[in-house]
Amino acid sequence: MTKIWDVTSLNKETILECEEFADNDAFERIEAALVHVDAAAAILAQGGTVAFPTETVYGLGANALDAAAVAKIFKAKGRPSDNPIIVHIAKASDITQLTTKLTPTIVKLIDEFWPGPLTLVLPKTAAVPDIVTAGLQTVGIRMPDDAAALELIKRAGCPVAAPSANISGRPSPTRAKDVLSDLDGKVDVILMGGDCRVGIESTVLDMSGDVPTILRPGFITKEDIKELIGGRVEMDPGITDSLEAPKAPGMKYTHYAPKATMTVFEGRQEKVISEIARIKALNEANGIKVGVIIFEEKDFILAASEFFARLRDLDSEEVDLILAGAMSKNDSLGFAVMNRMMKAAGYNIVKV
Repeated sequence: MTKIWDVTSLNKETILECEEFADNDAFERIEAALVHVDAAAAILAQGGTVAFPTETVYGLGANALDAAAVAKIFKAKGRPSDNPIIVHIAKASDITQLTTKLTPTIVKLIDEFWPGPLTLVLPKTAAVPDIVTAGLQTVGIRMPDDAAALELIKRAGCPVAAPSANISGRPSPTRAKDVLSDLDGKVDVILMGGDCRVGIESTVLDMSGDVPTILRPGFITKEDIKELIGGRVEMDPGITDSLEAPKAPGMKYTHYAPKATMTVFEGRQEKVISEIARIKALNEANGIKVGVIIFEEKDFILAASEFFARLRDLDSEEVDLILAGAMSKNDSLGFAVMNRMMKAAGYNIVKV
């Protein structure tokens, strides 16, 4: 039976109330949450599985140095064994357990973007089991920007391998109820926090070669990285459709798919809105239940934070067809959202 514990109060706002205003109520709520985090950390240390909130999406964690524990992640998610898993750490200095490579540029990236939604792909140490990296000689590492996640990893005393806490191929979970829907009864613990702030998975940056290369777009953009480190920063050509052995999660398999058929409409927004309305009316006239996802043209942050949740809500409404308006791929965050939209729609895109 899955243990379900509420850690919603373990967030920056409540911690600030406690530290700056000596708020006793806030202190008691934090202490209550930490009791649950301690218990979950002990289960992780003993080889169990724990779903937990981060700023990007909820993760399903196990001790990254314990191959048998990591295998439980693959079983719970139904995840293909050749899809590598990102490893999460609680403090930057823990990176030396996992990689043989630390350069001034890598340290600069860590100082600027950790904790935060940036994963660095680096040569792995022998301590990292092959099951984590799908046999690759590199490992993705990040430090999440979430109080509950950081406390969990710190108290577990080990790096935590954690893909998204959903059934493989389903929309990533950005709310506790999404995790419950997919994994209740399949994992040892679900820590229920608040809604994820970022809402899409971390940017994955391969630093194992000569040229920094983005393997998965995210909230931290190519421009952000280039402004910090200078020089060339490339985008992996396999970001939209990779048929090779994946270097990072999300590059090979069907991802983010809702239960309904989904089509993305791309073009000037007024034409997109008009065409979606037309197609919706035609389908509804034939008894087909239609859901619509349209964001304002430049509302990229909202789109990132809400896209997966809207897919999940439409699944709950049992729609037959989802019609979505594309985001601008000229904006780096818009491109990251479109990367998820295209995968969710199975690359079913209509230009209008």
